[in-house]
Amino acid sequence: MKTKISLLFYLKKPKNYQKGPVPIYLRITVESKRAEFTTGRECEPSHWNTIAGRVTGAKEAVKSVNAYLGNLEQQLLDAHAALVRDGALITAETIKNKFLGIGPKQRLLMEVIADHNERMKELVGQEYAIGTFKRYKVLERHTAAFLKDHFNTSDFDISRIDFAF
Repeated sequence: MKTKISLLFYLKKPKNYQKGPVPIYLRITVESKRAEFTTGRECEPSHWNTIAGRVTGAKEAVKSVNAYLGNLEQQLLDAHAALVRDGALITAETIKNKFLGIGPKQRLLMEVIADHNERMKELVGQEYAIGTFKRYKVLERHTAAFLKDHFNTSDFDISRIDFAF
């Protein structure tokens, strides 16, 4: 499914603006939903080309800012392409998060098992017998050996576990 993505660079003046440079923001729009963030660059409003979404002028500083904005635009398009390639849900927020490196917290199998076993250890004698706890410890050892033999790794992302696993 194709999704139309729109990127817009614009100036955002503060409420109490009087004079001087203002921050350049980037707006990502996907299916009428928006996500915005600052680019970390500033521009004088008189030097801003609204239609092009770039700074006007021929000085080296202007060329540097415009090159930065062009690079930023390309990185966002790359983040969009990566989401499409992964088959992820495409929204303005997910593109922004992918670009910024914000993602769902990765849960690892061995960490989850170790955490479970620590909780079980506290409940031995109250809700569970010592034999049950020992079986969970065996599960931990067997899972670690399985991961080492079949995947040559010490841990595994839970979201990648499927029936074949």
